[in-house]
Amino acid sequence: MAAATVVEADPTATDGGTTFSEVHNSTWTDNQLRKYPFQTRAIPRLSHTDPRAEILIDNEEPVVLTDTNLVFPALKWDVNFLQDNIGNGDFSVYIAENYKFLYYDEKKMANFENFVPKSQRVDMKFSEFVDKMQQTQQHGGEERVYLQQTLNDTVGRNIVVDFLGFNWNWINKQQAKRNWGQLTSNLLLIGMEGNVTPAHYDEQQNFFAQIRGHKRCILFPPDQFESLYPFPVHHPCDRQSQVDFENPDYEKFPNFKNVIGYEAVVGPGDVLYIPMYWWHHIESLLNGGVTITVNFWYKGAPTPRRIEYPLKAHQKVAIMRNIEKMLGEALGDPHEVGPLLNMMIKGRYDQGLS
Repeated sequence: MAAATVVEADPTATDGGTTFSEVHNSTWTDNQLRKYPFQTRAIPRLSHTDPRAEILIDNEEPVVLTDTNLVFPALKWDVNFLQDNIGNGDFSVYIAENYKFLYYDEKKMANFENFVPKSQRVDMKFSEFVDKMQQTQQHGGEERVYLQQTLNDTVGRNIVVDFLGFNWNWINKQQAKRNWGQLTSNLLLIGMEGNVTPAHYDEQQNFFAQIRGHKRCILFPPDQFESLYPFPVHHPCDRQSQVDFENPDYEKFPNFKNVIGYEAVVGPGDVLYIPMYWWHHIESLLNGGVTITVNFWYKGAPTPRRIEYPLKAHQKVAIMRNIEKMLGEALGDPHEVGPLLNMMIKGRYDQGLS
């Protein structure tokens, strides 16, 4: 496996991801974690001054950093504070028919005429979002809401002051040391208890900073790509797994039996480093209240002029994505990509050749 090869916070794999004692504290219990049919191992929790943390980040492996003070000024943020200070701009709010937020690219919906999104994006004022969230909590039922908005110049002065007070010195050093590209966005995420963002991967480096509440994060390295069955590149749900983690269809997705997750529960002040192309499945704890998070997205380092072989798992994923994109453009119809790839491979590469 590609992960947790340098630091072993807990060498014992857990059955179904139900216990990993080294991250426990008095603010949450195992009963607040959803049950899944695969094993997980603990993501190391380390001080940012621990040399092992730097080794993990250098190797593009996940780690929870417990004391960066990255978002320290924001630890006072709660819904009431944000409502008073965040401004009167429009915010992107997703409304889902249940607790699973399977995001989709609206620009790609034309490629799949029968695609019906399971959530909808609505622009609303922050006060409207709070009202919607409170109404949803009071009425019960399956519907959930989730705010996902880039922090920009529409926020109020107090938010700007807190934002400028983030530990930019530390995170800028991380960026410079590894020659990452520019900071592309700071994403503010506010969700209800039990919200789930199913497994997906991104093509950027990510520091996932928790401000309020707790989130459970289950990560999978890029070399488990074939076990997580992502949607086609041209599908609106590109970069997301097709597998229902709670009720996997092993006939349709047999390789999912082989997955092993790397797991952590992150709380206020914790920063989880999620390397680019690592799958991440994020959920708010059951009965865990409202959660607030800020993501820091950085472009990866430029491709080196001299490629080293053998290729790394994330490089292979990038090649596969590029091939899918190229074929879709060349054929003029993304639906022809799969049949063409099958025709190229079937009976030619699936048997030993003498």
